Amino acid sequence: MNLVIDVGNTSIKLGVFKGNVIVHKETLKSKNLLDFIQKINTDYPLIDCALISSVSNIKEEDVNVVKDLFKTIILDHKTQMPFRNLYTTPTTLGVDRLALVAAAVDQFPKKDVLIIDAGTCITYDFKNYRDEYLGGAIAPGLALRYNSLHNFTSKLPLLGIESPKNLIGDSTNQAIHSGVVYGVLYEIEGVIAEYCNTYPDLTVILTGGDAHFLSKRLKNSIFATSNFLLEGLNYILAFNNSQ
Repeated sequence: MNLVIDVGNTSIKLGVFKGNVIVHKETLKSKNLLDFIQKINTDYPLIDCALISSVSNIKEEDVNVVKDLFKTIILDHKTQMPFRNLYTTPTTLGVDRLALVAAAVDQFPKKDVLIIDAGTCITYDFKNYRDEYLGGAIAPGLALRYNSLHNFTSKLPLLGIESPKNLIGDSTNQAIHSGVVYGVLYEIEGVIAEYCNTYPDLTVILTGGDAHFLSKRLKNSIFATSNFLLEGLNYILAFNNSQ
């Protein structure tokens, strides 16, 4: 069995896999992993391999505990990947994006795939039918846009994510909701349309914390999946263990 740990900007996600099937998933808001790692080790004594992916800070003592318990890979740009990476600055490429591309290669081999990860940032990542990763784009996510409007103006309020009542906002709050939510939706629709002009058989994956909120409002045909990144991490772990 495998344990994969995704340390994101706002939370930590853990997944326990038996083969390619996820049997346990945990989302932690706390950055302290120790109690949860010990519990998972007790509940799943057959775990022998782990992979840690971090785009944020993780305590060295937490990493050491994982290493002591399991054969562990720390994901970085030097980790072997099941695809050809054509990104021109691989050392600056987020490991979460590597995992998403790996999941696309595993689940949609020999297809043109655009992966949209709607979280703190909205990332767009593209791999072609030759399973080559070409790159993509990075944009601010929903919460970042709400926060920016509040933090960089003197009077606009800080609002939570909410579906606008109409395209035309008839109050300041509704104008903010319209600008943020429709702005993101039109951005995503436009990006998909541009890719489809070049890659007509494009498969589109939407994942991340805001995927459910957005998928109900998008017109394009997409696959929305909540475990895509964890599945990609598990595939990278399995791929490296098979080498």
